[in-house]
Amino acid sequence: MNELAKQLNETLGGAAEFLSPEGLEMYFPYGGILGQGAEAKGCSINATIGMAFEEDGTALVMDCFSKNLNADKKVFLYEGSFGNPELRKTWREMEFRKNPSLAGKKISSPVVTNALTHGLRIAAELFAAPGDEVVVPDLYWDNYSLIFDTAAGSKIATFNTFKDGSFDTEALEKALLSPGAKKILVLNFPNNPTGYTATFSDAAKIVAAVKKAADAGKKIVVILDDAYFGLVYEEGVHGESLFAEFADLSPNVMAVKLDGTTKEDYVWGLRVGFITFAFAGATDAQLKALEAKAAGNVRSGVSNISSIGQKLAVKAFSDPDYEKEKKEKYEVLLKRYRKIREILAAHPEYAARFSPMPFNSGYFMCVKPVGADPEAVRRRLIEAYSTGTIVLSGLIRLAFSTIPLDKLETLFANVASAVDDVREATKQNKEPT
Repeated sequence: MNELAKQLNETLGGAAEFLSPEGLEMYFPYGGILGQGAEAKGCSINATIGMAFEEDGTALVMDCFSKNLNADKKVFLYEGSFGNPELRKTWREMEFRKNPSLAGKKISSPVVTNALTHGLRIAAELFAAPGDEVVVPDLYWDNYSLIFDTAAGSKIATFNTFKDGSFDTEALEKALLSPGAKKILVLNFPNNPTGYTATFSDAAKIVAAVKKAADAGKKIVVILDDAYFGLVYEEGVHGESLFAEFADLSPNVMAVKLDGTTKEDYVWGLRVGFITFAFAGATDAQLKALEAKAAGNVRSGVSNISSIGQKLAVKAFSDPDYEKEKKEKYEVLLKRYRKIREILAAHPEYAARFSPMPFNSGYFMCVKPVGADPEAVRRRLIEAYSTGTIVLSGLIRLAFSTIPLDKLETLFANVASAVDDVREATKQNKEPT
């Protein structure tokens, strides 16, 4: 094992038990090219780093790139593997503002990732050992399987998502207390695919279930996939990240927050995300060690994250119109959500054709066809109604985030008609026509 990795593990002490074998081996190469380059920063002659400069010291950039961007040429230079320092500081401050329950709690500084999917991969590589059980609700984003199961070699273990219209916390507790000394729990609110966020009651029971398992001696890594953070449309819904509750819940619980600009700031192609750590009793040195392991993973995988994306984010967050414009975009989605509620209430006949899953937030909602195969309905929607949907876990996911208000009525009418078509064709034992 590299000496730097050993030092980080010694600093982590008992918290190193949360790490996978790969996580134990991970380190940030402070003494390598990056470390030596940092030591040379400020030298009048600096021949350390693989970038190129003009004779006047500005970035050596072609005009065909720079002329299309109204920004300083510095955006074309590397950022460090930890991320832009100003962006990290700003995002950390925003985490506390957006989650008042974090007040007084100790968390790491966020390390910048290539959006949230990359953060999931980092978390998987740091914490999910081959064979480890990754506990997720049975309605989950299918990329989890690729990241945790296929790539990390861990084992996806699902529990029932809903019971009587609420999150099935009894099933969660049972999954956490099942055999195995270590569990990785992935919680995604608002949930993809269902668009459901835990109510206050749900949230309290989720936290209690994790606490019960931790008190029983389980080591639990709780990964909070907060991709759609803030997009909550109903009263009584837990609007903060559960990271605040898990940050100091137990020495046996490692909380990992994954978030970013992608969904909540409506910049899907920017690819700027963050990974933040916390656990009860953590010291500053231990949190810095986790940051170093995350940054080492970034360094080993993609070296560093887009400088342009990070600097655009810094500029946007300091813009005096940022909060106003963000609220305006939120209102667009809120109006669509409310329109869907109106449509479902105005068409009780739809209940005989599909059942909506609980939803109250995010970009999506799901329906379960009654008496019709979901995949057959999906194909029928494309072929006969020019309507595209996604089938996941036996449900049809509808991304209302993409549908203008005046087409929502047609969307649900098409789904109902497609279900009728498939049921009729099934009766006749033939393809719908």
